[in-house]
Amino acid sequence: MTDHHQSTRGKPRVALVTCTDLTDLDPDDRLVLAPLAARDVTVEAAVWDDPDVDWSSYDLVVLRSPWDYALRRDEFVTWAASVPALVNPADVVRWNTDKRYLAELSAAGVPTVPTSWVEPGESWQPPADTGEYVIKPAVSAGSQDTGRYDLADPEHRDLAVAHVRRLSTAGRTTMVQPYLSAVDTEGETALLYLAGPAGLRYSHAIRKGPMLTGPDHGPDGLYKAEEITARTARPDQLAVAERTLATVPGGTRQLLYARVDLIPGPDGDPILVELELTEPSLFLGYADGAPDRLATAITTHLALRA
Repeated sequence: MTDHHQSTRGKPRVALVTCTDLTDLDPDDRLVLAPLAARDVTVEAAVWDDPDVDWSSYDLVVLRSPWDYALRRDEFVTWAASVPALVNPADVVRWNTDKRYLAELSAAGVPTVPTSWVEPGESWQPPADTGEYVIKPAVSAGSQDTGRYDLADPEHRDLAVAHVRRLSTAGRTTMVQPYLSAVDTEGETALLYLAGPAGLRYSHAIRKGPMLTGPDHGPDGLYKAEEITARTARPDQLAVAERTLATVPGGTRQLLYARVDLIPGPDGDPILVELELTEPSLFLGYADGAPDRLATAITTHLALRA
C-alpha cells in the first residue's frame, strides 16, 4: 500500500483471487472477510483470468482458489508475473506449481515421498514389485487426475499404464510414487503457517483422511472431497515442516502463507508429500483464531508495501 493509495482511496483494497467456478470464494476463505472488514480493509473476490480486472488497482492481490489453472499452467504463471503486489509472489508460483520442486527438496535433505518422473513421450512400465502406487501429474490441484493402483492386480497394472499414457499424450509430466499405507490409519497432516510481524509462523494443523480409493478415470469436478478434522501437530512433524520451509527459494519472509503436507513413512517418521505455496486450502474453520491470523498476515503484508 502506497501513500498515494491511502490518500486517494482511504481504505486499502485487497483482491482474493479465485476461479470462475467459485466466484463467491470458497466457504473457508469467506471466514477472513469479517476480520478484514474489522481492520478497515476493503476485500473483493476476483477471477484470475477475467480480462476486465485491473490488478494494479489493488494494494494486495492474494492467491486463494484459482483451482482451474492446472491445465493452463503457462498462462497462469504468465498472469502471475504480470500482477503487482501478488502474494505469494510470482517466482514462488512458478517454482511451486510444478511438483518437480520435490526433487530439489529431496536433494536438500528434506524427507520426501520417493518419486519417479515420466516425461511426455517417455514409455513407462509398472515396477516389477506388487505394491500399491500413486500416479498423478506434476502440475495439478485438488487431487485431480490422481489415482491409486494395486500392482498385484493385472487390471490395475493396465489402468496404471493407461493413466500415464493419458497424461503423456496431453503433454504432462507424470509422478509415480509408492502409496504410503499409513495414510489409511494416520491420515495426512497439513501444517498451516501464516505471516506475522516476525515472519512466517505456525498457525494450526488438520488431519486429512484417505482420499484415493482406486484408479483414476479422468476429470471429475474441480477437486475431490476431503474428510477434514482438527489435529495437533507433533514435534517431529513441526521439525520436518521447518526443515522444508528453510529450503524455499528466496526465503519465507516473502510468503503470506504456507502449507506443509506430511504422511508417516514406512518407519513411522513424517515425510513430505507436498509443500503448498500457491493456492492451498487453509482450513480456517478448524482452528480458533485462524481467520484472524490470516487477516493479520494480510495487514502485515500491506504494511510491508506501505
